[in-house]
Amino acid sequence: MIKHFLNLQWKQYFRSSYWQKNMAINILMVFFALYFMVSFAALGFGLLFLLKEGFPDQDPFVLANKYIFYWVIGDLLMRFFLQKLPVMSVKPLLTLPIKRSTVVNYVLGKSALSFFNFLPLFAIIPFSIMLIRDGYASPMILTWMFTMIILVLIINFLNFIIESFSAESEFSFLPILVIVSVLIGLNYFEILPLTTLLGNGLIAVANNSIFILIPVLILIICYAFNFKLLRGKLFLDSSLQSKVSEVNASDLSWTRRFGDISPFMQLDLKLIWRNKRTKSMAMMMLFGIFYGLFFYTQKQFLEMEFMFAFVGIFSTGIFLINFGQFIPAWDSGYYKLLMSQNIKYEQYLRSKIILMTISVIVIFILGIPYVYFGYKILIAHFAAAVYNIGVNTHVILLGGAYNRKKIDLDKKAAFNYQGTGAVQWLIGIPLMLLPMAMFGLTNWLVGFEAAVALLIILGVLGIVFHKKLMKWIVKKFLNSKYKMIDAFSQDN
Repeated sequence: MIKHFLNLQWKQYFRSSYWQKNMAINILMVFFALYFMVSFAALGFGLLFLLKEGFPDQDPFVLANKYIFYWVIGDLLMRFFLQKLPVMSVKPLLTLPIKRSTVVNYVLGKSALSFFNFLPLFAIIPFSIMLIRDGYASPMILTWMFTMIILVLIINFLNFIIESFSAESEFSFLPILVIVSVLIGLNYFEILPLTTLLGNGLIAVANNSIFILIPVLILIICYAFNFKLLRGKLFLDSSLQSKVSEVNASDLSWTRRFGDISPFMQLDLKLIWRNKRTKSMAMMMLFGIFYGLFFYTQKQFLEMEFMFAFVGIFSTGIFLINFGQFIPAWDSGYYKLLMSQNIKYEQYLRSKIILMTISVIVIFILGIPYVYFGYKILIAHFAAAVYNIGVNTHVILLGGAYNRKKIDLDKKAAFNYQGTGAVQWLIGIPLMLLPMAMFGLTNWLVGFEAAVALLIILGVLGIVFHKKLMKWIVKKFLNSKYKMIDAFSQDN
């Protein structure tokens, strides 16, 4: 049965529209995978020499184990944001005489073969080889190496447990932030010195191989808990249970002042407020408002004037970036219905651009207190806001004309990468890197005032030629209309 499941997964992947229509992103992902494998291998072979050179009076093996705690925290965070449980399409299987335990064991077993579990091995195995060559006892190092492999699998299943509970909360990233913050706080204030405890524990296991049964037992417990959670959700009617909740009707009459685009604005606002994923995306505006505090509270960044443009564009444009990059995929669930109506595509797109413009203005106004750190920051943020309104709104809409990924609004809200394709990766170049490069180069060659003026002039030109730019963008959307209808009709 497991062999049959693997065969089905293989066919599902290579027959999907994702594989057939997105070869570029697949090649890019392979490149990134090779890059990280080489980087981790280089770290594994060079870590012993780095520790000896940096801390000549300490045992490098003991020192490395001391900082395993921070690697565990970093690995857990990375997995939570990027790694998802490889759940296959199980609903059709539930009507067949297949044991649920077989399906669950397959799903959990497949997660153990994740790239995130193989990547640390490219550092662990070379580091173990270098330790043995340096004179450390082979049985001790081999026991330590297998213990680290078990620890990687523990983190793998622990991540899925956290994700299971996170999916039930409104802000699904909150549990992981609380757990990490508590662990770091306990260690930092030495209430519970986790760096020392974990380091000494790994060394104790390495010196006495019988203690490896402890991490094995922890791994079994994590697996069993995941098995129980997943098996409890594996029912045919689990997705058919409806939740009755009171609908809060908001007063959107203020949108009528925008004329013929007001129905589309109301549609977007309702979509944002009534779905977890879009609501979480809208809440990220708060992060954009306070984003500058990560930089401006540190003196070294206050001296880097080219960073002012980056912070300004990202801060004032955070809603523009998060919402705009998935236009028109937000409406993919009813895109065919929308396109069958007697509406002008320009009205549909103009409502999006008005919403993004309003968000830029609101966030800039709320960010005016940044003038406390210097008047140059406020001027740079103003220039960035004008640039976002005049240039980036059109850039993000143009990218939407090449969007071919469907979005399911009922899926997990935060850090959900469904709908992300090559367009979302490439759009960051003209959206963020280009204005930052222009600002930094002009600031270096001419001066701060000239760099600010350049962003403002480009933004104003975008506003002046808005109608001509919109005609061109609308034409691109109309040319891609039926391709998007076909793409949104498929399960990516």
